[in-house]
Amino acid sequence: MSGGDQGMTRQGALRLEYFIIGLGVFALLLIFQPFSLQLFAIGGVLVVIAGLVNNLLPLAQPGVPARSVVTAAMVVAMIFLIVVLVAIAAAHLYGVFFLKPPDPNTTAGKVQLATPPFWKQPLVWGIAAVAAVLAGIITAMNRARG
Repeated sequence: MSGGDQGMTRQGALRLEYFIIGLGVFALLLIFQPFSLQLFAIGGVLVVIAGLVNNLLPLAQPGVPARSVVTAAMVVAMIFLIVVLVAIAAAHLYGVFFLKPPDPNTTAGKVQLATPPFWKQPLVWGIAAVAAVLAGIITAMNRARG
């Protein structure tokens, strides 16, 4: 990728395109290999990442500024994190409305009742913080551009 306002060169755009497609192919190879469950798990994560990165494929064109590719990648990541938060909240609400409450007389029920609610979990706050930081960076980049 070249600097300045010229954007990506033809070779840089082709490298980006090959990387995006290669990541998806590599992920599928890891999923369908018959040797290791760890490689299968890594392939499962890479398939999700490859699906998200695939949104950048239209930007793999000569002349597209690298800044546009980075901004689009941050927008895709931010949207993904927001969707994860909505999915966690929906799973919690499903449990509240459609499942019977835990029995406090059993060991499993005691464990479930002792677990803090989803909005107090560090993972949820970490995801929300990263999404907020990405939103701030995207806003700052857009203001700096003009």
